[in-house]
Amino acid sequence: MINKEMKYKAYQVHNFRTIPQIEALSEEEKMNIEVVGNVLPFKVNNYVIDELIDWSNYLNDPIFRLTFPQKEMLAEEDFNTMKEALDKKVDRDTLKKTADTIRLKLNPHPAGQLEMNVPEYKGERLPGIQHKYRQTVLFFPSSGQTCHSYCTFCFRWAQFVGMDGLKFAMRETEQLVGYLEEHQEATDILFTGGDPMIMSFKVFSQYIEPFLDKDNKTNIQTIRLGTKALGFWPYKFLTDRDAQDFLDLFKRIVDSGINLSIMAHFNHINELKTPAVKEAVRLIRETGAQIRTQSPLIRHINDDADMWAKMWRKQVNMGMIPYYMFVERDTGARHYFELPLAETWEIFQKAYQQVSGVCRTVRGPSMSCTPGKVQIVGTQEVPINGKMEKVFVLQMIQGRNPDWVNRPFFAKYDEKARWMDDLKPAFGDEFFFDKELTEMIDDSQLQSA
Repeated sequence: MINKEMKYKAYQVHNFRTIPQIEALSEEEKMNIEVVGNVLPFKVNNYVIDELIDWSNYLNDPIFRLTFPQKEMLAEEDFNTMKEALDKKVDRDTLKKTADTIRLKLNPHPAGQLEMNVPEYKGERLPGIQHKYRQTVLFFPSSGQTCHSYCTFCFRWAQFVGMDGLKFAMRETEQLVGYLEEHQEATDILFTGGDPMIMSFKVFSQYIEPFLDKDNKTNIQTIRLGTKALGFWPYKFLTDRDAQDFLDLFKRIVDSGINLSIMAHFNHINELKTPAVKEAVRLIRETGAQIRTQSPLIRHINDDADMWAKMWRKQVNMGMIPYYMFVERDTGARHYFELPLAETWEIFQKAYQQVSGVCRTVRGPSMSCTPGKVQIVGTQEVPINGKMEKVFVLQMIQGRNPDWVNRPFFAKYDEKARWMDDLKPAFGDEFFFDKELTEMIDDSQLQSA
């Protein structure tokens, strides 16, 4: 039953001990949460706590691990450093400096996001925009740079920790529209963050209205909303004060001829079980919007092929479109969450072969790395220097140069490799795109100098 009286309430590191269910944890477990939560973002709301986590088995609960920091998410040395600072009750500035020193070790902005993806408009860098792929522009509205709850694995964790120079955000709608008018190759805009569905309707609609104006001169044909709201706060579309306003706006977008795609993050099938999420999905689909689903493959949370197959099937049955399985990115607590690429592909294949064609819209496993979205197609035995050797078969789903897309290439098989940087070409000394990518990197460094 949908709780029509539920009001949003969030807990963070300073008040998480007031959560009633926390009494189930030992004092050591609570301290571990506090230590890690002072380095990595920690925020969880009452819906996740009351509806999604099985507190009778919290240690093995995937949603608990998805939202509550675990001791092993920090290296032992870094954990001890932060714990010592907390034990000494150092002042706020010292505590932040200690945390920031640890954070800078965690590759806060991977894949050239700061160096290569931020464009210019009228001679000015736009820190709230990324334009990595020709057709798609990412926009980070300043009011959308938080979430209903934080995922412990999130590759955009640096958006939430208050470190200078690490946050993407922008208020100026005029600059966004002006940039898009100049770049007619861009057909898609992705509102991301953070989570744009954290914004009020009044604020969010101001970003959307220019695209619905009869004088709109951009070439935007698809608006995407990257959001975890369906998984973490479906009441956004049910009982929140402006819920109906959002649904009405979604319908206006669709009726205007613009495709609206809700890029919904579901990391585990348990997020699909509540009456609230089922009703929210139904209402959104009634507006004419599409809902596409995506998630990385994450150790300790969803490294289970059978669960993925059931989740894709459940999503299709609810009217959603499975879209991506990502490889956990090389940032944050990656050592805790990542799996070898070989194991990642095996899980994907085992899940993929369990579902019918209507679920096989999903693509992956995909690494969002510096050159583009690199898909692990599989492994293969090929002749190299007169003998058969095992290789990874790869291709790009997206590339910094569109000509790189859908061209198979090969990497030496390495059972320990966990990211693109760990792979070496199977033939020759470099991948086919390496020289051009190096030139792109050099150009971006010259421009930022």
